[in-house]
Amino acid sequence: MNQNEFVPSHVDIIAEIGINHNGDLKIAKELIDVAKRAGCDAVKFQKRTIGTVYTPEFLESPRESPWGSTQRDQKEGLEFAKKEYDNIDAYCRSLGIDWFASAWDCESQLFLRNYDLKCNKVASAMATNLEFLDLVAEERKLTYLSTGMCNISEIDSAIDVFRSSNCPIILMHSVSEYPAPEEALNLRCIVTLRDRYNCRVGYSGHESSVSPSIVAAAIGACTIERHITLDRAMYGSDQSASLEPVGLETLVAQIRKVTVVTGDGVKRVTSAEKKNADKLRYWL
Repeated sequence: MNQNEFVPSHVDIIAEIGINHNGDLKIAKELIDVAKRAGCDAVKFQKRTIGTVYTPEFLESPRESPWGSTQRDQKEGLEFAKKEYDNIDAYCRSLGIDWFASAWDCESQLFLRNYDLKCNKVASAMATNLEFLDLVAEERKLTYLSTGMCNISEIDSAIDVFRSSNCPIILMHSVSEYPAPEEALNLRCIVTLRDRYNCRVGYSGHESSVSPSIVAAAIGACTIERHITLDRAMYGSDQSASLEPVGLETLVAQIRKVTVVTGDGVKRVTSAEKKNADKLRYWL
């Protein structure tokens, strides 16, 4: 397949709210507003069934948080239920911005089927859970598949699941460190994955700056996903790897420029160049 087919004319930008709403619907709506104003294409959340994702022993272990003194208190405090997601669905529709979520277990994936979502997302942590991948793939809905913590063999296996179900995918190059140091980002993997799997590839970044995501778009990432927050000083493990509103606005503006300046790769002489050539090439 021609390489230029993978150079996007529009880079989709996903604002990952995740659990940075801290269990507060008001904060979630404020973050949706931030994403919409910045010009993002979609917002994304995370959905977990606490009793499935975590063991009872872990949930009863101590952890101080705004919700109590155990891990259970904290994990349950960060989760939205159907009432909140119904509200999010209606709010996003009213603003004209897409939303979806990454499920962290099969029950959560089934829950998301309550909504008419355009796509699915497989988090890096779930990329080797073949039972879960089968469940997602059977929907045959565009799926973003993150590849953090995965080796090539594991990505091969995940790709096979989706292709055997004829489910369209976009691979997301990612480094699962929070925040990720820039020297670990290895953005050339975007090209490696694109060439190996002959598919579109995006970038899910967890670094604290905007420049790597701009570089990712410049080398052909079709989608950029970044965590967002109202304030990096807020409570939460993802806040420090997230972009604040001004940073998100900068990111979107710069990525929109990338698609303009990279062009289509066809060498041509512009009309202004022709006039300059007439002036500068005195021997002609």
